[in-house]
Amino acid sequence: CECCSVPSVCGAKKVQCPGTHHCIPHWELCDRHQDCEDGWDEEGCPQQPCLPGQWQCRNRVCIMAEWKCNGIDDCGDSSDEDVCAPCPPGMVRCDEGKCILESLMCDDEDDCLDGTDEPSTCGEFRAAAGHWPCGWSRDKPQSFCSARVDIRSGDLYWLAFPHLSCPRTHVPCRDGTECVAQEYMCDGEKDCADGSDEDGCAQLCDTPGRSRSSYQCGLGACLNASLVCDGRQDCADGSDEAGNCSVPCQRSCARLCYPSPQGPRCWCDPGYRLAEDGLSCVDIDECMERGEEACSQTCLNAPGSYSCGCLPGYLLEPDGRVCRLTGPEPVLLVAVQSELLSYGLRSGREEVLLATDKDRVVFSLDYDLVERKVFWMDLATESIRWQHLDSGKKGTLVKGVRSDCIAVDWLGRNLYWTDGAAGQVLATRLGAAWRGIPEYIVVMDGDLDRPHSLVLQPLAGLLYWSEVGSHPRLMEATMDGSRRHVLLAQGLGWPTALALDLPTWRIFWLDEKLGNIGSARLDGTSVKVLQLGWVRSPFAAAVCEGQLYWSERKAWSVQQVDKASGKNRTVLLKRHGQPHGLQVPTGGASCSVVAMLTHAVLAGTNGCAKSNGGCAQLCLPNP
Repeated sequence: CECCSVPSVCGAKKVQCPGTHHCIPHWELCDRHQDCEDGWDEEGCPQQPCLPGQWQCRNRVCIMAEWKCNGIDDCGDSSDEDVCAPCPPGMVRCDEGKCILESLMCDDEDDCLDGTDEPSTCGEFRAAAGHWPCGWSRDKPQSFCSARVDIRSGDLYWLAFPHLSCPRTHVPCRDGTECVAQEYMCDGEKDCADGSDEDGCAQLCDTPGRSRSSYQCGLGACLNASLVCDGRQDCADGSDEAGNCSVPCQRSCARLCYPSPQGPRCWCDPGYRLAEDGLSCVDIDECMERGEEACSQTCLNAPGSYSCGCLPGYLLEPDGRVCRLTGPEPVLLVAVQSELLSYGLRSGREEVLLATDKDRVVFSLDYDLVERKVFWMDLATESIRWQHLDSGKKGTLVKGVRSDCIAVDWLGRNLYWTDGAAGQVLATRLGAAWRGIPEYIVVMDGDLDRPHSLVLQPLAGLLYWSEVGSHPRLMEATMDGSRRHVLLAQGLGWPTALALDLPTWRIFWLDEKLGNIGSARLDGTSVKVLQLGWVRSPFAAAVCEGQLYWSERKAWSVQQVDKASGKNRTVLLKRHGQPHGLQVPTGGASCSVVAMLTHAVLAGTNGCAKSNGGCAQLCLPNP
């Protein structure tokens, strides 16, 4: 994978904005002020509010709130006076100084740290939503008219927006101010600021996990059946009253009978749905219907309910759904230019583990949990190098190679890599030492179409790789290169980053060309694709617990999302220089390895794990 970037023109104390020659000081990163033209320096920055009654300056100094806009530079960087200027058009200023989009007002989320975007008059705003006093009508596409609340006074006003054009994979919100992915429509969460992605969803009352004693209002909202025909109008459109509410329940319902405007209806307890006969109830298999959204690892269905479980080495979180690793804090190993960093996935603590010469790029990397060594591809010297994390001892494994991705078989004691230009997958022993003669073999050759990302499953003796040539596909083979077969060959562009999630027995990929995140079971079934516009230039990926992590070269960042929904995107790391390889080892066992050890009953094991399989030199598993 060739990397294209503008050569650095900044000194040691400044950071270069990606794709430009503009330099900014380090302290201007995450200072709540856009210094790079594309806003890169403020993307995904953590919010760190000051104490109550204080206000945080751009330089992160906290001052008394009443000192803001007093004509004196109390911050030292004048940010307490700069915020007195008006925000750009279409934005409003929070009391703490930040400018936010007007569309974020009254969206039931505190986008301002002080909550000033959610005043008490938001109730009036919601009641007014849907009215069109701007002189237009719903059938006039040139513009949209939307209710807004003034962030200072709390007064209601109206705002006109130009017609919004959404990509084909997205749909516009009703107020015309933003687009959301089609996958997020009717998923039970409000992704549009006005909540219109959840309005009028006919299936909401049938969403797995929702009480089966639910009544659907005419406008799509769900109402508890006990509130229907109770003499009070609970649906906004009044569809829960009148009609045939007075007709008595005389049906032979298996469980419950409620009156409704459509006449008496049978209802079921939570965890059950009404059968086709309209009288009896059948159990809902939440594990089957909801998949990973029900449980992050194992799911056990029960009559009227279900329960989540975790594999050995994990504990169930209080939410009863997510499994978290026990033991030491899991860390993310990240290669950024010439450095290898560790990032604590709980604490956010960063540490530089090793630094090579400035002209050497730490490219793809992997970790040997047995000997606690990090291996990486050094493009400058065309070699695969290693370093012991405890002793600091360094060495060269092999020279004269170029690789897009390397992967460690910690059980069979081999290292594999792909060569996209040559169309090969190669391997060498982890204990090899460079003596001037190459000591590696070609595992697969011939019909590989630009092999790129590579991941291993050592206990099963299997390897998976992506091909990004004219016919992109995901492939599987045994570690000796035999029994090759196509895992997936449809709906792929450039699947440049792969990751295994063995607790759920799935493989994940990020597609640079199509801008999406995909996953499938390891047999190629149950394919799920999330079309997400911010997937731009993924290089490497890893999965741990409920999160998917990946490196973005163009954005110079490492990011994470919820692996099941693609939501809650967070920028974890952003540094001067492109990030490349990443891995998630933790205290002697990685997230994937913990899962592997619980699947030891797999048919077929790594035959090279014991006595090198009886081989004098290289042993390649063939389970």
